[in-house]
Amino acid sequence: MNITRLIDQKLSLRRSLDSGTSKQRADVYNIVEDVRERGDQALFHYTEKFDRVALRELVVQKQEIDEAYQQLDESLVAVIKQAANNIREYHAKQKKESWFYHREDGTMLGQKITPLDAVGVYVPGGTAAYPSSVLMNVIPAQVAGVERIVLVSPPNQDGKLPSGVLIAANELGVKEIYKVGGAQAISALAYGTESIKAVDKIVGPGNIYVALAKRQVFGTVDIDMIAGPSEIVVLADETAMPNEIAADLLSQAEHDKLASSVLVTPSIQLAEAVKAEVEKQLETLPRKEIAKASVEQFGQIYVAEGLEEAINAVNELAPEHLEVMTSSPYEVLPLVKHAGAIFLGRYSSEPVGDYFAGPNHVLPTNGTARFSSPLNLDDFVKKSSIIAYSKEAFTENAAKIASFARLEGLEAHARAIEERLKEDS
Repeated sequence: MNITRLIDQKLSLRRSLDSGTSKQRADVYNIVEDVRERGDQALFHYTEKFDRVALRELVVQKQEIDEAYQQLDESLVAVIKQAANNIREYHAKQKKESWFYHREDGTMLGQKITPLDAVGVYVPGGTAAYPSSVLMNVIPAQVAGVERIVLVSPPNQDGKLPSGVLIAANELGVKEIYKVGGAQAISALAYGTESIKAVDKIVGPGNIYVALAKRQVFGTVDIDMIAGPSEIVVLADETAMPNEIAADLLSQAEHDKLASSVLVTPSIQLAEAVKAEVEKQLETLPRKEIAKASVEQFGQIYVAEGLEEAINAVNELAPEHLEVMTSSPYEVLPLVKHAGAIFLGRYSSEPVGDYFAGPNHVLPTNGTARFSSPLNLDDFVKKSSIIAYSKEAFTENAAKIASFARLEGLEAHARAIEERLKEDS
């Protein structure tokens, strides 16, 4: 079996997992509809059922934020601030302005760019805390000009959100923070409850229940994407360091048992060395069981006949994260067509992008980098076409427009044009 067929086989398996079971889909449907009908009462019910905590209120209080600062070292708060600055600087360069142009006949055409009114940000909880998700989802919305940003995240068993999440949100000035997660949180953001006013768009990653809920409410609100488990592909030649590649592969494997870590290389020697390093480094990982399950199910090393075949395989896989660890990574870059984020060279390890560099870490997964992009400012604005025809342009083109309408059998369209000609005659 060749390399591309092996990749397709693995992707097919993972996509079937991402769609959820029939029971999961049914459960999510029922939860979403229950929250839609019962509002806060349903949110409290599911929070106690799934998160094992009985809350009296959903909104995070100032005292909880103050306590978070006492629990986190000041140096880490400084790191969060610096990362936020890097992310804001990068996304500011994506900002677009409305534009207009005039034709000689007096016609004015253009495009008006307007920020969304309200965005909901989902921050996952469970096995880890993700202040980086706060930064990556909130900052581009702010730079785009979104006025109302609502953050939701599942509480810990003490009824609170992780300190890092609270501090990141507070440093960004987020005013609405709610302790609710899962499909129930997605439903609340989409339809609104007594405590949580509905938003226009929901962004942020989550587990299969969150993903299925986002799919269900899409159309009532917009969503960023259906994010699957994390994935990394390392494209490397004989110049790369096996221990560093192994560490990078495991950095994704520890996310989730369904995460995928793949090495593509033309070097059999490198492949064997990386395999040994992965097995060695696994033994000392705190999240060993998760990483081991990921490596066993979705970890793979593909040995290509040459660099060209290796690049072709990468493009077929269209990975979320792609590290290029070759002797000339900048020469490889133009040949890469499909990847969510591309990390060039030894010192551009994937976690640099996850946390600090500035580009967004909310990326297309499961091969969707073939047709979609990382989260960016365009996700938080909408565009309106502007049309202002002059009398001269209208008169010159009226007959053409009316004939086009009649070609499609829409007589009222044609008459809407011709009525104006009557007024002007």
